Amino acid sequence: MYEVWVFSYSEEQLRKLKVDRLQLKRIIQELKKWKAPATVLLTLYIPPGRPMNDVLSLLRQEYAITDNIKLKKTRSTVQRALSAAMERLSRIPKTPDTGLALFCGEDMDTGDFICLMFAPPDKVPVFFYRTDKYFHTEFLEDMVVESNLVGLIIVERDAATIGLLKGSRLEVLEELEDYIPGKHSRGGQSQRRFDRIIEQLVHEFYKRVGEHAREHFEPLLKQGKLKAILLGGPAYSKYDFLEGDYLDYRLRQLVLPKLVDVAYQGEAGLREMIMKASDVLKEQMYVDALKAVEEFKLHLAKDDGYVIYGDQEVRQALEIGAVKTLIIDEDREDAHEWAEYAKKRGAKPVFLSEDIPEGAWIKKTFGGLVGILRYRIY
Repeated sequence: MYEVWVFSYSEEQLRKLKVDRLQLKRIIQELKKWKAPATVLLTLYIPPGRPMNDVLSLLRQEYAITDNIKLKKTRSTVQRALSAAMERLSRIPKTPDTGLALFCGEDMDTGDFICLMFAPPDKVPVFFYRTDKYFHTEFLEDMVVESNLVGLIIVERDAATIGLLKGSRLEVLEELEDYIPGKHSRGGQSQRRFDRIIEQLVHEFYKRVGEHAREHFEPLLKQGKLKAILLGGPAYSKYDFLEGDYLDYRLRQLVLPKLVDVAYQGEAGLREMIMKASDVLKEQMYVDALKAVEEFKLHLAKDDGYVIYGDQEVRQALEIGAVKTLIIDEDREDAHEWAEYAKKRGAKPVFLSEDIPEGAWIKKTFGGLVGILRYRIY
């Protein structure tokens, strides 16, 4: 039987409701195991600022409605989940800064019961309540992929949008605009002088966009979370912006080679750009893993002593700082524990998904854990 998480909600223990990304990964894995033949598994997301009394009032109404459920077993199971949810929420003085996620339900075959309540690492984006045949974890799943962020920039002569793609979640960070006059039609010297003024105004605006992009993206770059930047815009604006070195050189190195034609600004424009570059973005998510696997295969084929495998052998190599890259099957239960330990020992962790070529081979042959060494240790 799965252990029920029970909290007494003092101020100190309220702070302990907050989970980190590693804990969240484990929670999601556990929740995905739960299935039911009827809609008895309760999912509740409460965004920050939502009054707890309103939430409890809704759950009481839902509890009253359960009297209409004809099947006794289904009715009692839903009521048990609602009662457990209300009992926990009634002891919460206020919603935490990132909101709350709550999952309660019973395995109708075994009688096992689960009730988890926690504050996720990122803000809960919506108020969501449902009883279903499974727990709804979709609002949490994007929160565990924060290490693979893609910066988004749409730029034209007088407008720009800066955004961030986090998994399947899109965030508009900032929209910028300026007034740039249209073409002058007088001709002659007056025309040339007016064109120079317009060029200077465009230059200043591009410079402003670059500075704002740096402000948004530089912290993520330093944390190693920003993996790529997708640049788009109408006509030649995007090329002028990139070739004019308006973007910080460190960010410029992350710009994907495919520049996208986009007709709109704002969220609509960002979504259009993402759709047009979906093939490139998908490939970018895997590039680190692909490179690491190819390097591992090369050293393995050469038998040059630069690869390590076997849990004990890998751990010993990590302890002495000999591992350069640690390749981990993301489905291993201890995958994130290995990743955290690798970071502490100066190694770069790379996760293998089932879509990575050779991923299944590494999983089957080496248990889903191999390393590339900085130097030979045997």
